[in-house]
Amino acid sequence: MAILSGLRITECAAFIAGPFATMSLAALGAEVIRIDPLEGGLDYHRWPVTQAGRSLYWAGLNKGKKSVSIDLRSPQGRELAQAIITAPGEDAGVFITNFPATGWLDYETLKQMRGDLIMANILGNRDGSTALDYTVNCAVGFPLVTGAPGDAAPTNHVLPAWDLLCGMTAATGLLAAERHRRRHGAGQLLKIALSDIALAVVGDLGFIAEVQINGEDRARHGNHIFGAFGHDFETADARRVMVAAVSIGQWKTLCKATGIGEAVTALEQAEGLDMSREGDRFAARHALAALLTPWFAARTLAQAAASLDRAKACWGVYQSFSQLVHEDSRCSAASSLFAAVQHPGIGTTLTARSPIDFAACEPVPPGVGPILGQHTDEVLLDVLKLSSRQIGELHDKGIVAGMAR
Repeated sequence: MAILSGLRITECAAFIAGPFATMSLAALGAEVIRIDPLEGGLDYHRWPVTQAGRSLYWAGLNKGKKSVSIDLRSPQGRELAQAIITAPGEDAGVFITNFPATGWLDYETLKQMRGDLIMANILGNRDGSTALDYTVNCAVGFPLVTGAPGDAAPTNHVLPAWDLLCGMTAATGLLAAERHRRRHGAGQLLKIALSDIALAVVGDLGFIAEVQINGEDRARHGNHIFGAFGHDFETADARRVMVAAVSIGQWKTLCKATGIGEAVTALEQAEGLDMSREGDRFAARHALAALLTPWFAARTLAQAAASLDRAKACWGVYQSFSQLVHEDSRCSAASSLFAAVQHPGIGTTLTARSPIDFAACEPVPPGVGPILGQHTDEVLLDVLKLSSRQIGELHDKGIVAGMAR
């Protein structure tokens, strides 16, 4: 049995943080019911899309969920959504949204229908104003330390890191609140602001203290790892690798793999440095990179990989998404992480299960990205106990819809 088997979570959310939170819980066995308007939510057509216009983004972030399509503009549709959110059962009554928690989604309103409701409300900023990963990231400093030294313009990263961290934080919060309810019988409202996630991380990683205590603002260092040694190098066959030597063990294995030990000793003596200290390795980063550049330039990727792996050095190869899919054995159906899954309206793609392995619980197979409204009748029948006649009447009135074509 999956570790979250039996837990039911309802979601009214769009974009990344909320859907990623519930997708992560669905991958552990939770039943996740996603409620969308009849035409689909704000992210229903978000890129990347297939040639037929199906959103690969939407399917990926909603895999393993049940999709219910309701006219959320109508009073009757909103009442249906509220009934699903607050449906009885000790493993139910858990809800997440990034919509404004007002009106029919107001926590106090929903709490009148289920007193022990757990509700997570994801906000942009703490004051409720709008923010996205892009607008949060630009304000917390990282784009100004990303890129090559001397770059004038900020460099945004492509990975929506704050959205993903916010989603995982929301998932953790829901599980913590559910444990609290089991112990004390009380539900609660959780508020998670995207900008708070970023600000907290900036503090946790020492960037705030670096300014307050040291009076320093982090500079751009390109592909050098700050405070230790790590850099990228090009091989003889025009491939590029990244090596990392953060710990003393990693530094020793890198020196062993590349045979630069004597040259490093001479550099230490000349500069009065001790390369067993990571700060000294960072201070000597340009000189160390100059020692390693010809070693990689004289070897193909395969030759460099053999030496690095033999010494158990820490390294990785730069790959495009296409190279990852077509050349990396870890990204294949042969891996225990992936399976080839048929997604309706899209086709067969490699799809990941949860990356967490629980020793005492069965893993959940990778989920399928649903079609909008695919599970509307099932949820109305199983969760709300409506009759087939009642469900038919809702369809006739245009209050609900089945699978979108």
